[in-house]
Amino acid sequence: MTTPHLSDAELAGQPAAYWTGVAYESLIAFTRAQQAAHGFTQPQFWLLRNLSPDDLLPGGGGLTVTELQQAMASYLRAEDDLDAEAEVLLERGWLSRDADGRLRITEAGEAARVRLKQHAPAIRARIHEGVAALMRAFVRDHS
Repeated sequence: MTTPHLSDAELAGQPAAYWTGVAYESLIAFTRAQQAAHGFTQPQFWLLRNLSPDDLLPGGGGLTVTELQQAMASYLRAEDDLDAEAEVLLERGWLSRDADGRLRITEAGEAARVRLKQHAPAIRARIHEGVAALMRAFVRDHS
């Protein structure tokens, strides 16, 4: 969400909504890049979380891709392809699919979910470092 045609002064004059959009897109890109560096995608992690009885599916059981899309509707992005992401996890042995098309997390998938979750605090800390530095600069420049 960059605007290369605007000068610094024009960028500085953009409304707050513009900057919240830029911040949102930057945070998503940063988070996804960090996860990719560890060998997984954000949608893959979401699939594991949404199928785990120890996380977002307390009763256990399985869900179809359509049910998962509905469960994740508030945070899925247009480019996220849960069918393709599920196929990767099926190939890794982290998910299984029954005859009705319901996906279930495997023991290996649950172990992977726990491992992948361990990266979240470091990613969050890096984001917060950047926010803190921006806030210090803002306060310094506007005091």
